[in-house]
Amino acid sequence: MPQDYTSSELMVSAAAREIGDGEVVFVGMRLPLLAFLVALGSHAPNAVGLFENGVVRNSPAEAPFITMGDPPNVQGALACGGMADVMGLLQAGRVDVGLIGGAEVDAYGNLNTTQVEADGRLIRLAGSGGGADIASLAGRLLILMPHEKRRFKKRLSYLTSPGHGQGPDWRREQGLPGGGPAVIITNLCLFRFDPATARARVASLHPGVGLDSVRAQTGFDFEPAPDLTSTPPPTAAELELIRRYDPEGFWTR
Repeated sequence: MPQDYTSSELMVSAAAREIGDGEVVFVGMRLPLLAFLVALGSHAPNAVGLFENGVVRNSPAEAPFITMGDPPNVQGALACGGMADVMGLLQAGRVDVGLIGGAEVDAYGNLNTTQVEADGRLIRLAGSGGGADIASLAGRLLILMPHEKRRFKKRLSYLTSPGHGQGPDWRREQGLPGGGPAVIITNLCLFRFDPATARARVASLHPGVGLDSVRAQTGFDFEPAPDLTSTPPPTAAELELIRRYDPEGFWTR
């Protein structure tokens, strides 16, 4: 029987389940935004979302929106401040979860959003924005990325946002208070991090995906977790929420 959801919708539902009720979440755009809204509208009604433009909201939006400054995100918000307000909460240790993505990621969850090389050319990307701050200071980090070998690198082209650096003690040695990456959610699998090595290992495979497919699209070596499982597909309720906020499939189709 063909599945009635897309791989992006599965990524959104998997990310939403990582958000606990009552947690303060620094919300990125695209799939991270949808994941927060799904969590808020289902199992985490007391979660609070912080947006880089200063919007703070603790209730579902009344209509879909694409950018954080769109009217549906502002209407009904708990507060509308400035960037310094939400970044101050991050620096004060008030943020439980950060949701971000990147152009490249390595086995330790370090991210590149600054520059890549392609066909001998140096291509400049968007840069850090708030990514380095979120990765450094949030209680834990959820990373959402398409799974391609050119993105999952043994060595990053540029280190923009720190993950677990070079191993399990690296963040402490650098004085970074946040807990670092907890999970990498892709269209093929979920990686979690081995507490002994701080390296990513496959924790669950999405329905119909095998380890060989993951290895073929991953540029670094990894091992499966001892309790490797299958990722639960999105529920009907989760799909209803995803499609309410992305009715045209702008992000998920």
